[in-house]
Amino acid sequence: MRSFLLRRLAAVPLTLFLLSFLVFAATQVLPGDVGRTVLGHEASDASVRQLDHQLGLDRPILNQYGHWLSQFLTGNWGTSYTLHTPVRELLLTRLGHSLQLALFAFVLLVPIALTLGVLAGLYHDRPLDRVISTAGLALGATPEFVTGVVLLVVFSVNLHWLPASAQTEPGQGGLGQTLYHFLLPAVSLVLVCLGYVARHVRAGTIAVLSGPHVRAARLRGLPERRVVLRHVLRNATVPATSALGVQLQYLLGGIVVVELLFNYPGVGALLLQSAVDKDLPTLQATAMVLGLLYMLVVLLADLAYRLLDPRVRLGVAA
Repeated sequence: MRSFLLRRLAAVPLTLFLLSFLVFAATQVLPGDVGRTVLGHEASDASVRQLDHQLGLDRPILNQYGHWLSQFLTGNWGTSYTLHTPVRELLLTRLGHSLQLALFAFVLLVPIALTLGVLAGLYHDRPLDRVISTAGLALGATPEFVTGVVLLVVFSVNLHWLPASAQTEPGQGGLGQTLYHFLLPAVSLVLVCLGYVARHVRAGTIAVLSGPHVRAARLRGLPERRVVLRHVLRNATVPATSALGVQLQYLLGGIVVVELLFNYPGVGALLLQSAVDKDLPTLQATAMVLGLLYMLVVLLADLAYRLLDPRVRLGVAA
């Protein structure tokens, strides 16, 4: 375990360098001129050139890249071109909002996906299994914006049960109100991820049920509930660990559409708006931070997989 962790940590600097290069290169190919976008179409060419010079956008590309990377690594992420606020404070605030929503969706996803996956595995090739598997495939193939629109129309517009916006009203920022406003966007994210995770749990459950330790437990006369909880559930969740890691990455990336749909001021909305406005400091810092989060999620998922599966932890072949 220690050697695995050291190898992964040793690869972080190279991965960060490649990530920074890709992020910077991607922002340079965006159409349009930054100065013209900031000043507007009515600004003179001289004013646009002057602003580009002040922002350092007329320097050689490698010079711009080196300056940006050194500033980012030292914590100086610049000032937003359009919002005129420090990017670091703006991004961390928006990131905190998005992490709250993503965490709530993840907390909903885990127990529901595990329960449905185990049920599908216990009743595999039976009607309940077919219903869960078919519904999961259908929901997974439906984009989150379609699911979100349907949920909005049904539960907010027609039934008036839930609010259409994920933002809480001023002075109503308690935990209960926050979760109440989070419910629709979180469910729209969960429905897209549910089938993928449940299928992994189902496959793990079927594999565990055919194992000798489960058969031995049943022969000893242990109640089926105890067999499932003690011998099936933990081993069946091991394959789902990687799937949950993948879906957590999706929650962080796919949250862009959901935040726009439910009018939520998160990092996804900030990323899209900064790309539209060619707000390069905000766009670059946001992409880098999201990339770092993806790396962290992958590392934590691999560690959890190794901790749950003793064969991997001890280096024993499966």
